Amino acid sequence: MRRQKKKNVQIFLPLDHVISCEFNGAPLECAEEDIPDGFMGLDIGAKTADLYVDELNKCKTVLWNGPMGVFENPDYAKGTFAIADALGSGNSTVVVGGGDSVAAVNQAGVSDHIDHISTGGGASLEYIEFGKLPGIEILG
Repeated sequence: MRRQKKKNVQIFLPLDHVISCEFNGAPLECAEEDIPDGFMGLDIGAKTADLYVDELNKCKTVLWNGPMGVFENPDYAKGTFAIADALGSGNSTVVVGGGDSVAAVNQAGVSDHIDHISTGGGASLEYIEFGKLPGIEILG
């Protein structure tokens, strides 16, 4: 977090959450940034989803790697699908990486509006950071 301030990069952390004390338990809204002890965050809250969508609408290029919550459970899918819908209907170039992210854009019905979709999430991030693909490097 200190490095992002020095480089004038903004990082957006969740302002609110959808939580539960069990993985598939009843969803509860948490209007706080901090998740109370004994609970787990299973989705971003509505205020966070709105913030993220607003910020994504300003972007020219988006690399999305990882859903916002446990989208496989409809109780915890709203945040992920809000992001998917925004990316699928926006004007930015969108690259989606990682199996869960691919499943999310498919389930949200926006995969036809995404510029590039790859199941290689971690490998994609490594390529962006280091300029090498581990699976290709080993062949050389």
